[in-house]
Amino acid sequence: MAEHSEIRADYDERTIVVYQAYAEAITAPAVAAQRFVEPFSVSRMTWIKPSFLWMMERSGWGTKAGQEHVLAVRITRAGWEEALGQAVLTERGAEGDVRVQWDPERSVRGAKLPHRSIQVGLGPRVVRRYVDEWTTEIRDLSELVRGSASCAGRATGMTLRTCCRTSGRIPRPPTHAPGCE
Repeated sequence: MAEHSEIRADYDERTIVVYQAYAEAITAPAVAAQRFVEPFSVSRMTWIKPSFLWMMERSGWGTKAGQEHVLAVRITRAGWEEALGQAVLTERGAEGDVRVQWDPERSVRGAKLPHRSIQVGLGPRVVRRYVDEWTTEIRDLSELVRGSASCAGRATGMTLRTCCRTSGRIPRPPTHAPGCE
């Protein structure tokens, strides 16, 4: 089957959820303030990922150094669409305030799937808007992530996907989302 690109996300008419993983020194103040605050840096590019499973692959299910805490960041659809409207593809080596990269989507076990998921890099000029204007909610999913990562170890005769989905742990995004219309 040929690969295709999809924006897989948890979204509604007004907002979309993106995921990020950081050390607790960044996530605890962000969750408490419901916005990114110091020591989060607005002077560097930050990557947001609407695919939960791609974030799990990238962060090693919250086990990689500096990525132990996974956040679900709800942002405005207007902000998301504004960012996509400014985006350049990283594959072409273009520089820009917003960069888009398409990477293989992953299964719960980390296997590459036949479609690609979007990652959006927000440069310093755009990060400030992400932090101050677009973010509407920040939730720490670290316990859910740790429980989901260990789910297979507790399952008997059940696939990891079935175990985690039946226990309500893995977010189930639709396969068509904002930016694809």
